[in-house]
Amino acid sequence: MKTTTADRTLHVFEGFAEIGRPATLSELARYLEIPVSSCSGLLKTLERRGYLHAVEPRSTYYPTNRLLQVARGIADHDPLTSRIAPVLEALRDETGETVVLAKRRGDEVLFLDVVESRSNIRYVAQVGETRLLHASSLGKALLSVMSEAERASVFKRLKFRRLTPKTLATPKALEASIAADRRGGCYVNFGESVPDLYAIARPLIVDGKAYAIAVIGPGKRIEDNRKRLFAALAKACKAVPGSDPRPRA
Repeated sequence: MKTTTADRTLHVFEGFAEIGRPATLSELARYLEIPVSSCSGLLKTLERRGYLHAVEPRSTYYPTNRLLQVARGIADHDPLTSRIAPVLEALRDETGETVVLAKRRGDEVLFLDVVESRSNIRYVAQVGETRLLHASSLGKALLSVMSEAERASVFKRLKFRRLTPKTLATPKALEASIAADRRGGCYVNFGESVPDLYAIARPLIVDGKAYAIAVIGPGKRIEDNRKRLFAALAKACKAVPGSDPRPRA
């Protein structure tokens, strides 16, 4: 895939997050895998727009708070996450586990919001990450609100890559799992994507669009508290303003 200027710009900020300190022009050029001259032009543009500033020595750069201010302004007016964020935080506090809000993007699950557990041992993820539809509790929940014909169309495109011995690697197995989980009201992933990582999810409809919320954590903690987590997740979905949390066939 061709790298665009937008890709490189975002990669600059991801680089600073990974490096964790001011970086020189040559360091950033190596991180971006582009010529120093191209990197210099990109950094000068970001500096001129107020997103970077030069620190001593002159060739060392670091982001300003401008990106954070822009991001906050965007987040404050987000019609979805601003409504759901308090519910996600309350669910995290009640369950003690990481909570994720997601939607389907093509043949993937896209993380829209992540509220991490405060436990020392916890599931860690970032907004913008994606997961496989067939090996995710969120994927199953999102597939469950589609018609059988719609799911069949999606299944034809999926690779059904096996991630662990428990991964559901055929359309028949995945359809059977969705049907079984629908009866229980929550959709589970017990070691199907990562060994010893368990997740439970539930779909909800907000403004006519399908989303899903999952509680994710270490296998034993999820298994030991399964009933309590199911109840907490169902309550949270009902608490989302303007939502229809009922699982649909």
